[in-house]
This record gives sequence, C-alpha cells and structure tokens, in this order.
Amino acid sequence: MKEWTEILLHPDDTLEMAIKVLHSGGKRIILIVEENRKLLGTVTDGDIRRAIIRHVEMDCMIKEVMNNTPTTALKSDQLNLIMSKMISGDLLHMPIVDEQGVLVGLETLQHLIEKRQYDNPVFLIAGGFGTRLYPLTETTPKPLLNVGTRPILETIIIQFIEAGFHNFYISTHYKSDMIYDYFGDGSTWGVKIEYLYEENPLGTAGSLGLLPNDMPNNLPILMMNADLLTKVDFVNLLDFHSEQGGIATMCIRQYDFQVPYGVVNIEEQHVVKITEKPVQKFFVNAGIYVLNPKLLKNIDGTTYLNMPNLLETQVKEGEVVNVFPIHEYWLDIGRMDEYKKANRDIYTFF
Repeated sequence: MKEWTEILLHPDDTLEMAIKVLHSGGKRIILIVEENRKLLGTVTDGDIRRAIIRHVEMDCMIKEVMNNTPTTALKSDQLNLIMSKMISGDLLHMPIVDEQGVLVGLETLQHLIEKRQYDNPVFLIAGGFGTRLYPLTETTPKPLLNVGTRPILETIIIQFIEAGFHNFYISTHYKSDMIYDYFGDGSTWGVKIEYLYEENPLGTAGSLGLLPNDMPNNLPILMMNADLLTKVDFVNLLDFHSEQGGIATMCIRQYDFQVPYGVVNIEEQHVVKITEKPVQKFFVNAGIYVLNPKLLKNIDGTTYLNMPNLLETQVKEGEVVNVFPIHEYWLDIGRMDEYKKANRDIYTFF
C-alpha cells in the first residue's frame, strides 16, 4: 500500500496536524516515525477522541497521545500470518517493519468491509420550521435548502449510502409533502425511505415513537438532525456504540467560549487571582446519536420530547449513555451566517 507514506508524522508534530492527516489520509491511523522512518508509535481515531475528552490542547505534541507499543509485523512475515494476527487482535491496521524497526509498509483490513451493507435503521429528523432561516424557509423546508448543488438532506442521505446504509426513516411536519415529493420511496438512490408524519411537532425525540413496532430489536438505530453538515464516520460511530455497550451514544463537539473580560477570583473581600479573558471549554450536543431499540419502548409518539430530556432520564434510571467526541468537520445549519458558511465549506470539505 503506497498510500502509507502520506500518513507519517514526527513525534513533535501537533495534535491539530494529526487530525488533519487523519482526515486527509482516510486510513483512520497515523504512523509516528523518526527521521529515518523508524516506527515510534501510532495514533488512531480513538486515541484522538480520548485526547479531546481530556481537553488536550491542539498544539500538544503528538508523542503525548500516541500508542508507543503498537502491534507490528515483519516484512518477512507471510501474508496469511499477518492477516491472522490482525483478525485475532481485532486490528484494522498492521504496520510492517524490518528487523531494525524501520517502517516499510502498512497492511489493512479495509478491503474486507468496503462493500459491507448495514441494515441498521437511519432515522433523520426533518420536521422543524427553520424559523431562523426565514425568509428562505417561507417556501422551502430547511432540509431541502441547497448547500452547494443539492439539498442538505440529500447530502446527508448520500453520505449514509456511501457508508453502506440503506434503510431510512424521515420524520416530517413542516411542508412534509415537499420532502416526500423530492425523495419519494428512495428508489432513485437505490435505498428504502419511509416517512413518519408528526401531526403536531414532537421535539427531537418524540417522533421516535412513530417508528414501526416491528423494528428489529438487535440493530441499533442511527439518528441525526437533518440540518447538519458533517464528515463523521458513521461506521466508526456504530462500531464505537457496539463496543461500549450502553443504551445510547451521543455525539459531542468541543465548544470554546472566551470570557471577554479579566475574571477576578476572590476570597471574601480579597483578590486571589486575575485571569485575563480566560477560555472556557465545554462539550455540546452534536445532534447525532446511536440508540438501542429498547429505548423506544416508553416513547408513545404523541408526547413532545427532546433528546436531552430522554437521555437524562436514562442516566437517572441507571442506564449507560456514552459520548463520541467529534473531531471531524461539523456544522449546525441553524442561522443565516451558518447557512452561508455551509455553502462556502461544501466545496472544500465534501
């Protein structure tokens, strides 16, 4: 695989650079080498997400987050031995080194899953009024607003199709007939699309109760707001959810807020510390989820319900709700400035 030379980094390169190489390389792994290409470690998609969870700064050197004891194979090893080692270790990648530890190649299992199909339901929330994008949404529902040359919702569906998903449900309310007229039953795209009409707005979770009762109980449901532009790897997200074993996985995005003033810390009437324009870091809901089907049993399809309330209730009841930090491109198209940015970004990131 010649492309492995495009995913090499030096241990003193930054986490920000690692994320860029991870995105452009498309291999879900980065190889960390010395100047002579001696292998020092690897950085995977999971390593980066764990670093984000710890609020590691983007200018942190990559050697601080890399795996410095990666599993490797020798260039003299037979291919069947390498493949056996990858399968037994549940590895997607295997760096190949010579007897001195110098990197000479990379083997991957990617070709085994390139044509895999996923029967998991994909549930897209497309019933909102899009009032913050008025007057554009006066005559067109927000999911049908063009970003680039096609509607936002079409871009989302195509991304899922390219990842191997084919079973779609779309919840609608505002100008629902326009959405149905555009996508029909999905046959134009070679997939199946069913529609769930909300007689009254049900919130970001209430329409889950409209899903058919005969949904398979062994397949997690991927759920996403239909006004997002993102490069999230949906298969990676689904794999993460299955590995963690919780009732739900919520995608989160780091959001930095800078206080525009000097913050004064005091004890009684005394100044203890003054911090000039500090940056506060938060994780925010990214509007993408994976849900176990049993989560749907108490959603009646008539009561207004938002996802944060639903997931908070699950946590209080002792269920495990996991988080999946997004480092890929992500944009919530809610306001006019974000819509304009999406139309600029679509030609760069997609």
